[in-house]
Amino acid sequence: MKTILTILLIIFFVLAGCSNKSDQSQKPPISTQNQSLQGQIIDLTHVFSDETIYWVTAKEFELDVVAKGETDKGYYYSANNFATAEHGGTHIDAPIHFSKNGQSVDEIPLKKLMGNAIKIDVSAKVSNNRDYQISVEDFTNWEKKENIQIPDGSIVLLQTGFSKFYPDKVKYLGTDQRGIEALKYLHFPGLSPEAAKWLIENRKIHAIGIDTPSIDYGQSQYFTSHVTLMTQNIPAFENLTNLDKLPKKGFLVIALPMKIKGGTGGPLRIVALLHDFTKNNK
Repeated sequence: MKTILTILLIIFFVLAGCSNKSDQSQKPPISTQNQSLQGQIIDLTHVFSDETIYWVTAKEFELDVVAKGETDKGYYYSANNFATAEHGGTHIDAPIHFSKNGQSVDEIPLKKLMGNAIKIDVSAKVSNNRDYQISVEDFTNWEKKENIQIPDGSIVLLQTGFSKFYPDKVKYLGTDQRGIEALKYLHFPGLSPEAAKWLIENRKIHAIGIDTPSIDYGQSQYFTSHVTLMTQNIPAFENLTNLDKLPKKGFLVIALPMKIKGGTGGPLRIVALLHDFTKNNK
């Protein structure tokens, strides 16, 4: 645990730019002896299991128990096989998912998956419209209220509040049916094509994430927001959770997917590090 914490602290300082060489020479080494993790590292990932929600046409998660128990040599041993589609549960959409020349999972630069983040909360609007599409105005209103422009290189997280329905397929997706016929019953919020275009043309973000099954809303027919973002090599994180535990700004995100060669997506472990992580070390 201490080793993991030390690594996270190092990542925190590198990404946040909280110190320089001259500062480091005057400060004592960071102590992790009494550092509490409670409330400082937020897991934004849904667990993978037979309840994991997948796109209605995708292969669902399967876990096959290979071994579990005491061996004839006297030690305990357990191992599993698992099978799953790239796109399901908390996962990443690599740009190649909707862009012929886009980056695959293994080609996405790590700097796009780790860095400063902001959160746009539209849950109040979604409560009255499950087909709500996050607008340009939602972004500009956030900037006015926070008195800053979305910083270059940001990871933008979109909170709709839909993760509270997970893993209830009817409430989360709009249907528990599967297959192509189920597509017409999908109802959940997403990012409007106009807002996706505005982000690309006016802001320099590194990645975007949402707590719904797709960056496009459920009734999308052309997945224009996907196409707009991914033709510019902007990856998307989908099926996130715990966004309600994050502030509007001032935190870091680390989003590391399974490194699948040529992958169009893959399972994702994503966490947020709050900036008061170091308050006991100042």
